[in-house]
Amino acid sequence: MPRDLTAQTEQRRRRLLELLSDGEFHSGEKLAKRLRLSRAGIWKIISALREMGVEVQSVPRQGYRLPRAIDLYDRAAIADAATPGGKNALERIDVLLTVDSTNRFVADLKEPLAAGRAQLCVAELQNAGRGRRGRTWLAPFGSGVVMTLGWMFDEAPPTFSALSLAVGVAVVNALRKLGASDVMLKWPNDVVWKGRKLAGILVEMRGESAGPAHVIIGIGINLRMPPVVRLSLAEQQAAVVADIHEILRQQTPNRNVIVGAVASELIAMLKTFAKEGFAPFQQRWLELDSLAASAVKVISGTQTTLGLARGVDVDGSLRVDVNGELRKFVSGEVSLRAAK
Repeated sequence: MPRDLTAQTEQRRRRLLELLSDGEFHSGEKLAKRLRLSRAGIWKIISALREMGVEVQSVPRQGYRLPRAIDLYDRAAIADAATPGGKNALERIDVLLTVDSTNRFVADLKEPLAAGRAQLCVAELQNAGRGRRGRTWLAPFGSGVVMTLGWMFDEAPPTFSALSLAVGVAVVNALRKLGASDVMLKWPNDVVWKGRKLAGILVEMRGESAGPAHVIIGIGINLRMPPVVRLSLAEQQAAVVADIHEILRQQTPNRNVIVGAVASELIAMLKTFAKEGFAPFQQRWLELDSLAASAVKVISGTQTTLGLARGVDVDGSLRVDVNGELRKFVSGEVSLRAAK
């Protein structure tokens, strides 16, 4: 399909979603007039959206609607929600209807980034999103925040291995400023609420160890997860999830506000991390550690180690007290050990 025709098709799909985003019924006739299409053309777009995973309800003599109102991503609204420092550092903001992976999209951008500059991408639908250890990140239409921030370091900063932990601190700081005061962290890169997973982080890096480093930070935040998706995630990841709406209810922020706030905190963190590494964020991470002093089991490959969580080192490794001996783990899966 020619590129201009593909762009026109996506534009029409997005425009139809904008008309339906209030969650109210809209007749096929009125939608056709607004988009200057035939009713058959509207039906074709709705069928395509359904195939993409967007639930569009239809009722005879009432029309079409989404199950609930959705705040679609908007480039200008995201920029307005960012801090002045965050907005100034953002070189570009891409708002997509659908993409295989926002991380991959940012990684494949041709335009070179200058050091200290950021690229941001959000997508309504992501069909190949990845979490840690290659797991699939499920985010049905309108149910969460899917965002990726690209950043260029002049060179790999000190304690680069701990960057994902500093990203976690930035995400939690942003969410707490928006009202989610009980949000915590779980090593190495989960954001949790009352022990349940609220958000995930995937950090990738391209570059040489002694030269410029292009960092790609993918973040998925649960906003309003349908029960069937909660069950699927629990079965797939053996973890119970939480979402922002569950925490804040009627005070749940618009998705553009969340993206702008998180991007701003990330950019501020990255500027500091470039110079000082993880050290300025270590104490804050310890304060947010949901497993602090808890009995844990560290599963790494075929080995399982039991002990008490003792926070993280400046290089980002997990410290565990194993029968009085302090051991460090640089990777692995950590979970609470059942109390006896």
